[in-house]
Amino acid sequence: MLSFKRDRSKSLTVVSRDRLALPVVHEDAIYEPGLESDADFRKRTFSSPSSEISIRRGIFSRKHYGSIELLARKTNDGGEGSRFRVETGERRGRESSSYHSPSTPLLENPEYQTRWYFKYFLGKYHQNYVGLDTDRNPFVISVMLSDSNDHQIQQYRAILWRKTGTEKICLPYNPGKALTVRTILSCFSRMHKIEKGPKEISAPSVLKDLLVLEEQEGSVNFKFGVIYAKHDQTTDSEMFGNKTGSDAFNKFIAILGNRITLKGWDRYRGGLDVKSDTTGTESIYTVYQGHEICFHISTLLPHSDDNRQQVERKRHIGNDIVNIVFADCPPGEHPTFKPQMVRSQFTHIFLLVWYDEADEGYRVQVFSEENVPLFGPPLPVPALFQDLDEFREFLLVKCINGEKAAFNTPIFAQKRERTLDSLLRDVYTEHAQNESATKAMLSSSRRAFSDVLVESGRGNVKDEERKEEVARIGQALKLDTIMKGDAPTSQVNSGIKREHPWQPVCFFPDFSYEVVCGDSWDFDRLLLATDDGGAFLLSEGTLPVPVFEKSCVIKQLSIVEDHGILILRMDKGKECRVYIFYLKDFETEPTAFYTKSDCKDHKLEGTKGCNFFALNRPGGSHLRLAVAMTKKMIIMQWRHAAGVSLINQQEEVTSGFVALQELNLPETPLIVSLIDGFSPSSESRICVGYKASFDLINERTGDVVTLFQMESGKTNPVAILDLTEDDEKELLLCYHNSCHFQKLENIEQNTRAFDFQWCTVPDQIVCASPYVLAFSSEGFEIRLLVNGNLVHTTGTMPNLSLITSKTDIFFATTAPEYYHGSQTLVTAKDAPVSSSHKESTSGPPSPGLSTMSKKPVRIYRVSIASLTGTRESGGSRTLPSSPLLSRTSSGRALPAINVNESLVDREPATPSPTLLENVDLVKLRVDAVSSVSADSGFHNGPNSVSSNNSPPPSPF
Repeated sequence: MLSFKRDRSKSLTVVSRDRLALPVVHEDAIYEPGLESDADFRKRTFSSPSSEISIRRGIFSRKHYGSIELLARKTNDGGEGSRFRVETGERRGRESSSYHSPSTPLLENPEYQTRWYFKYFLGKYHQNYVGLDTDRNPFVISVMLSDSNDHQIQQYRAILWRKTGTEKICLPYNPGKALTVRTILSCFSRMHKIEKGPKEISAPSVLKDLLVLEEQEGSVNFKFGVIYAKHDQTTDSEMFGNKTGSDAFNKFIAILGNRITLKGWDRYRGGLDVKSDTTGTESIYTVYQGHEICFHISTLLPHSDDNRQQVERKRHIGNDIVNIVFADCPPGEHPTFKPQMVRSQFTHIFLLVWYDEADEGYRVQVFSEENVPLFGPPLPVPALFQDLDEFREFLLVKCINGEKAAFNTPIFAQKRERTLDSLLRDVYTEHAQNESATKAMLSSSRRAFSDVLVESGRGNVKDEERKEEVARIGQALKLDTIMKGDAPTSQVNSGIKREHPWQPVCFFPDFSYEVVCGDSWDFDRLLLATDDGGAFLLSEGTLPVPVFEKSCVIKQLSIVEDHGILILRMDKGKECRVYIFYLKDFETEPTAFYTKSDCKDHKLEGTKGCNFFALNRPGGSHLRLAVAMTKKMIIMQWRHAAGVSLINQQEEVTSGFVALQELNLPETPLIVSLIDGFSPSSESRICVGYKASFDLINERTGDVVTLFQMESGKTNPVAILDLTEDDEKELLLCYHNSCHFQKLENIEQNTRAFDFQWCTVPDQIVCASPYVLAFSSEGFEIRLLVNGNLVHTTGTMPNLSLITSKTDIFFATTAPEYYHGSQTLVTAKDAPVSSSHKESTSGPPSPGLSTMSKKPVRIYRVSIASLTGTRESGGSRTLPSSPLLSRTSSGRALPAINVNESLVDREPATPSPTLLENVDLVKLRVDAVSSVSADSGFHNGPNSVSSNNSPPPSPF
């Protein structure tokens, strides 16, 4: 019998087994040693309503971005300087051969996606407000309502400027419930209690002030130092004293970019003299994804025979945040460079490069001052580059990301905060305290702070005149920025084009129903529950097979292949229950779908009124099920271990789950995650998310600990992700648009230093290391797990919903052909034909497509193996060769449809699944005027129709 404890402060009770009116399971019937290795048992677990993925953090943990070593750098007064984090590319305690290289070069916080004001606001009508927060510090908020992607789907976008930095958020627009500016402001941290409403700024001159504020996020263009160091040189004076470089060094700098003549140079010059050759005659220049880069090459800067310190060279290279040191080593020797050899208060990052003749490639080590946040890409395993294009791209991306990361160190963060505070106070003084400005605002048709935002094309005459003036001035500022070469939305690139690891593939081209929930079955099938069509089994290239009749209202489902069962939550409200089925019952062909009456024998007793259920990660020794029912939660366990379940399927399926205990909760839970122990002797725990807090419950004793209290005004838990690695027990708690890393040991020592915010309020979150993805109803956002930095945001994807992320990530969204409201089906050949006359050549249409009244959805797949860097195991997948038979509601079999015959008009050259194209627009600055329309929103044309034999239109 289980004893129980009660924490009266939490009003939680653990009820022992003999108090449950459910069957009792014997301990020896559950744990069967020998069926699973201890290593397999220690695999992390995750189960929550928002995501079913098991965390594959693996080689991407923070410790693999380098270890802190005492590499003291002497200061000018002889004291000890900074300590450095050293990246060598080693992966301790893990077989690196089982992983692909994790060093996919990705720019973190790319300007063309983070500079919202330039990209979305400038040149379009928007509202700006200035005010004081609760600490009497000035802030500015800019808000707009627009269709930025020309998909006829309006969104709210808001930017909040404070002295601590910039925050952004994108919110969906509901015509029946428009948001006020006050409501939008309350979505930001510590902004839900503003005593006095901010004042709207009507003066168009504020546009330039806001553009300057955004430019404080960092430079669009970069300058990096390159130092040539001979073997055994140990001081910067010796290194800067090298008049010329060796042939090996000259080959290296040729990899970085093009050699340019400085005199008369009209592009980014990185502070070098382009008029009188006082800083040398030549330099190295390149462009990478819109960033112009100028290198300060030590051997190309002026050398002085009379100045041993080489001040002219140090003046430039010593003021570069990132330096590349090329060590000219004899064969078989390793470089002796250490950061303390270079005396600089400004340089925070050193990339040490040398050529390994034995392996015919370049090797790299990275030294980062200990206060520099982690940044990618991490070094590959081993840290050897033999492909010169990949080597160049890695160096450029590492340098750019490193400089951005260095701006978050205390020395730069404090300077930026002082600058932002000064700029914001100037804006507040000019537009809120200035008497003439106040009178001008009062005399205008300024709305109250709580008023609804005015939509484009509506308003009185003064409003329309004001909109035109704001747009005109904004477009002029934008054009001027582009012509100066400082446009943050440029994507000019001189590097190799690379496919992103999150590139989606079309799994099913046109599904007729809205997907409510679903799960993957093996690697090539999906079971989907729909809003009004029942449930279907989908495979690539085949017609959907109905398996549940539409009277079966399925709200949640999980497929557990290791135990051969399907778990459903069906019906509504108090009648909602959990149902259990054997998967083998759906393998029989021909198959008839289940009706509601057929499901009665599959009800799991004691689950009436179920709000949701959660599973621990299947595949371990024990499969556990948590069923939440208002303020009560029942913990159940499957009788058999994995593998045995597939053999013992002669008994009633509902008798497989037995109750362990019942928990009485203080309030209704919104999300639950079951956290297994690491060994049979360790205790399992349950993390429960309530409206405003996350609690951790010891499953055996019932002891409760409050893990995290959500910020006021930003409640609503979204996900609980288990990031436990080795003996580091850690969760990622996600609520509203924030994520918090939570240690499970020494809870009082937790810090918010690694917390990060999304630019949307996500509905579901998936972790596939090194990435974490947030899905909302209009797109998804991808960030790095190790530091929370943004790497990609999709364009608008209407009615997007995450289906599952158990094996691969599957999501559904309105087919791109229907973004503009057209009811004409565009096939894979992009031939606009009526859906009643011709089927899609990208695969068979869904049942009822010809008579549908809703826009069809397209289902996409993102490979987990590509995201995590793991190699995909298993052989190639093949389509079934036998015909698939469906039945009507009366049980009459429909005519057989052969799989090969169902692929109507498919041409051999058309692959299935079809890879979505994601072509980057390359615009040179000399073509700046023609590129304005693409980046600045000067005009928006309709979606172009691609040529014949092209894949289905991409949602991006």
